[in-house]
Amino acid sequence: MSAAPRLAEPASRQSARPRDLLIVDDHPIVLQGFRLLAEEAGIARVHEARDIVGAYRTFHRHRPSVVVTDLSFRDDGLSGLSLIRRIRALAPGARILALSMHRDPVIVARVLECGALGFVVKDAPAASFLDALEAVANGRSYLPHDIAIEIAMLNAGAHDRPLANLSSREMQILVLIGKGKSYDEIAGILTLNYRSVVNATAALRSKLGVGSMAELMQIAASQARTQP
Repeated sequence: MSAAPRLAEPASRQSARPRDLLIVDDHPIVLQGFRLLAEEAGIARVHEARDIVGAYRTFHRHRPSVVVTDLSFRDDGLSGLSLIRRIRALAPGARILALSMHRDPVIVARVLECGALGFVVKDAPAASFLDALEAVANGRSYLPHDIAIEIAMLNAGAHDRPLANLSSREMQILVLIGKGKSYDEIAGILTLNYRSVVNATAALRSKLGVGSMAELMQIAASQARTQP
């Protein structure tokens, strides 16, 4: 896992807000709220997308200066991680700010590894969102102070945290198992074949050091409770 990210920092005097913005969230009220906040901050163009396919297409078409994306979408686990990776593969210099209602340091660390520059909890004050947006727009990292400390501790003891060693796809499958999805349902949600899901589940049991499916379900259920 990479070195501990920098703490949230105030914007410098020379920093500027982004010219345009892509906001990705599957809740219309959330989209509207962030759009109003961005417009009040003087951002001229605000693009919206409600799923990762639409978000990728919108990014490809408009190349906004910053992407703000939720991590979790209905019945699709942590697919926001996939979006971050895909955008960064298309445009390595893309500046991405991730949002979530949850603050699990393992997931936030994975967000940074996928290429996002910053992370903000959705219930943070509006001023924190604007600070994060400004930092990311200027190529700086942004993390709330407490989460940065938790990730630093996670990095220091990564060998004791097997969840930190899971790939983003394995994390998606684990969360969906915890939500009670069958192998067939997981395959459909993640566009995988059935055998791939079976093999990934076996890999999860090995990486997490569990001897039975019942033990895996207990871990999965715990992780699912951190997701909407």
